Amino acid sequence: MQIIEKRTKESQTLIFSGRINNSTSKRLEDEIASWASSIFTEKLILDFSGVDYISSAGIRVLLQAQKKMKEKHEMIIRNPSLFCKQVFEVTGADIFLKIEAA
Repeated sequence: MQIIEKRTKESQTLIFSGRINNSTSKRLEDEIASWASSIFTEKLILDFSGVDYISSAGIRVLLQAQKKMKEKHEMIIRNPSLFCKQVFEVTGADIFLKIEAA
């Protein structure tokens, strides 16, 4: 899994590519936790356009992060790949996560 970080005054964007599975979900969790501990912005954007696979471990990390952020911060999953979009829909995660498509 590769991660590229872009920051503006309004948001921080983490652009992911590759696979988010049992072995890489900890890194996803660490990246979100790092943002949450520094909070330079109120909005975290996770660009999943380059993610070709996400497992239940990755979904769990996203749902837990969303739950912790609640109303204080905004987490957006932007441009999920077709596979990710299908996984979000099948698991029902799309009900709880804010997802924006291009």
